[in-house]
Amino acid sequence: MLIPNHPAADAPLSFFAQWAEDVNCVFGRDPAARSVIEILLTYSGVHAVLLHRISHRLWLGQWKLAARVLAAFAKWMTSVEIHPGATVGRRLFIDHALGVVIGETAVIGNDVTLYHGVTLGGTTWNKEKRHPTLGNNVLVGSGAKILGAITLGNNVRVGANSVVVKDVPHCCTVVGIPGRIIQSKGTQIQNKHGIDLDHHLVPDPVGKAIACLMERIDELEAKQLQLHKAVAEQHCDSCEAESLCGSHQDAPIKLTVSL
Repeated sequence: MLIPNHPAADAPLSFFAQWAEDVNCVFGRDPAARSVIEILLTYSGVHAVLLHRISHRLWLGQWKLAARVLAAFAKWMTSVEIHPGATVGRRLFIDHALGVVIGETAVIGNDVTLYHGVTLGGTTWNKEKRHPTLGNNVLVGSGAKILGAITLGNNVRVGANSVVVKDVPHCCTVVGIPGRIIQSKGTQIQNKHGIDLDHHLVPDPVGKAIACLMERIDELEAKQLQLHKAVAEQHCDSCEAESLCGSHQDAPIKLTVSL
């Protein structure tokens, strides 16, 4: 089952048209980009994607050794390892591009953004689909690990350093180890270009839980203080029978022994 607008559902582009898209998409996702020449000369993430386009074609043409050698060269040059068998959609952008690993059976949709340290890894040694499938407009924060033959729907955001091991529906935000959905689907991407780079606005569920616990502790301490005040007001020292209690305490104790 294909995700809507997934690469396999798009009209095929020429090789150089794909390259042009890969370069020009940087302007919409990196405000530091100033010119095409600068991108071509200095953006290692773009270099990795452009070289993968070649190695993937070699892989599909059964030139598997040549594909692996080119992928190894790209890894040496860019610090990004993309297996030539991985299926990459249009306008993939790998920002900062250091330590990114994309496995053989991974499938990446259109307009996906990956930050440094991202892993699309497998969880089995069997020769089968063992790497993730990412939908369109997915953003994966730095250091995140997406493991296994799982599917992330369109418009999904993955927080930095998260570990995702289960499927994620469309339009959700995932954070934590293991990854937990903290924003339910239904919230569409607001950026007019379809890219949501506001991953710094991801909620903090642990911080929220701690804040709730602190509020609860404050409530309990306030109730405990009220209880202590109530007990102090009802103490024997301040009751109306204080004089009677005092007279009994001052009277001598007489012991009577009968034989």
